[in-house]
Amino acid sequence: MTMRTILAAAILGLGLCGGAQAQETRGFGYQAAVTGMTPAERQLMKRKPAPEFMRRQVKLRTAEAPGTIIVDSRRKYLYFVEPGGTATRYGVGVGKEGFGWSGRMSVGRKAEWPGWTPPAAMVVRERAKGRILPAYMAGGPGNPLGARAMYLYRGGRDSMFRIHGTNQPWTIGHEMSSGCIRMMNEDVEHLYGRVPSGTKVIVVGPRETASGLYADLGPVRRGLLETIFGN
Repeated sequence: MTMRTILAAAILGLGLCGGAQAQETRGFGYQAAVTGMTPAERQLMKRKPAPEFMRRQVKLRTAEAPGTIIVDSRRKYLYFVEPGGTATRYGVGVGKEGFGWSGRMSVGRKAEWPGWTPPAAMVVRERAKGRILPAYMAGGPGNPLGARAMYLYRGGRDSMFRIHGTNQPWTIGHEMSSGCIRMMNEDVEHLYGRVPSGTKVIVVGPRETASGLYADLGPVRRGLLETIFGN
């Protein structure tokens, strides 16, 4: 599958997710991703989500322990709970209509630049629409799983859902996947290094309310010295 095919799939609303095989394929980056693309395609790749979906630290009230991941599918946010009543909030893309879900899982394993194997049901579904998916796609800039993937397990078994990157940053804040939680590559890389295997993941469905689980109290206000010199 070429980069042009991936871009066309995004425009058509094809939610690329599902099975994957870990592949350590380091050294990829934005420049590699845009090589060989037309100017129009490069502009599309540069599009960023709306400002409210950019990464920021917020005040969070929750009974969940630091290190927990909370995904609010309705609001399109992923929270990484931190000590002191704070969290890092990331914008995410979630399952399109009919592919939303909720539940409690854990990170079963992780992979950098993972390969992608479409599930059999997806292959059949897309073939019926006239789209032929590859049997396997190696990790790299054109891969729909992006730079990192965290595989969600339930009861010790792979749920087939992932938290993963995307080379389609304009899809963040939208319902376009087949159930996976997608993040901008720079955000999934930021989260990946903080999340060990076994991390608890709570996903709130698109038709559910998260009011009993957490309260987002808004951005953390930084002091003058922190603003100038950083944390």
